[in-house]
Amino acid sequence: MYIVENYSVAVFLCIITMLCWGSWANTQKLSSKKWPFQLFYWDYSIGIFLITLLLAFTLGSNGEAGRPFLMDLSQAESNYLMYAFIGGIIFNFANLLLVIAIDLTGMAIAFPIGIGIALVLGVTINYMDTPEGDPLILFFGVLFVAVAIILDALAYKHILSSNKKTPTKGIVISLLAGIAMGFFYKYVAQSMATDFVTPEAGKLTPYTALVIFSVGILLSNFIFNTLNMYKPIVGTPVTYKDYFSLGTPKLHLIGLLGGGIWGIGMSLSILASEQAGPAIAYGLGQGATLVAALWGVFIWKEFKGLPASKNWHIWAMFLCFIIGLGLIIYSKVA
Repeated sequence: MYIVENYSVAVFLCIITMLCWGSWANTQKLSSKKWPFQLFYWDYSIGIFLITLLLAFTLGSNGEAGRPFLMDLSQAESNYLMYAFIGGIIFNFANLLLVIAIDLTGMAIAFPIGIGIALVLGVTINYMDTPEGDPLILFFGVLFVAVAIILDALAYKHILSSNKKTPTKGIVISLLAGIAMGFFYKYVAQSMATDFVTPEAGKLTPYTALVIFSVGILLSNFIFNTLNMYKPIVGTPVTYKDYFSLGTPKLHLIGLLGGGIWGIGMSLSILASEQAGPAIAYGLGQGATLVAALWGVFIWKEFKGLPASKNWHIWAMFLCFIIGLGLIIYSKVA
């Protein structure tokens, strides 16, 4: 199977993860006017499953290193399979909240708050499990990300004030999504062997872990997304019948594309985690907050209501994200 062999390649893959994780929500924005996000989310979840399965039967089944996907799956112990599965359930709960928050507040607000908090929590939790990198530099990087989150929240507050609106539940849902999102990666990492070349018996290779993780997402969708369809936090109720009657091939493909983009990002992050360490791989991937904010500010114009005198919040937010991500990268080589 394909395995990352050095830290430089791992950082490059984490940057691609960052781009994927920060960009997939554009597919939700593209379809939101014609397609309720609850129905979009089914295609998104299927897209994640299909891309991880494709990678398992290609990159995960060829080459001399590691164990081929089917062989690895057959020898896996149930507790390690359960870790990956639980990771998928936790992620799905968090991500569905994030999708709801995006629908309420937009990408430039929901992502920096929700995923920024997930970055802070996720780096801390994963570092405690697997210490990799200089902790002082790593957590200074996390501190700069936290400052960027605060600046984003302040900018949103000024938008609400200028529009004479009261704060919505979008920020609260973003906070809840971020807290839950900070925990999922730990379980996926615990399911995997620490050495991908000669994996320990019973544990999973990254490709198997990713497939089981995506199964956890898809199956838990029948609980989480079904509740959101019939008793939505935002929007009007929809039914399973609507999925088939309202959906066009184009709308379904957009959802599958969104899931495929996120799934590629997750797969590259997991592959990079052996060389970079779970804390750094997760932290760099969650730099998606910066990418999503760029999309939200410059493409979707989500901060157009911000008073000109407060524009410095946006530029300071971007600067803090860049410094924070740079420190997270440097923490491994310092």
